[in-house]
Amino acid sequence: MKILTTILDIATVFLRLLEAEGRILRRAVMRLGWALTFMALASLLLLAAAGFFLLGVYQYLAAQMSPGSASLLLSLLALALALIIAGIATWRASDPK
Repeated sequence: MKILTTILDIATVFLRLLEAEGRILRRAVMRLGWALTFMALASLLLLAAAGFFLLGVYQYLAAQMSPGSASLLLSLLALALALIIAGIATWRASDPK
């Protein structure tokens, strides 16, 4: 009878531990979900800001030179920025071995 009580006590403690860990996991998942939501929103706003920046640069360049030259120069600027960002992303994702 004593062994059965001990086993039941161990099972009860184990189930309480699982319940507490489940609450901690749920809170962590909710925090992660909110963080990912805000990061997605920030990414969309960053893309909009980059688009408006490039549009402003295009309009300025189109007033200074022909629209075709302005488009070509702006596409080269956008390509350079994309390559820099891709290089930074590759560098940050590389294995530090």
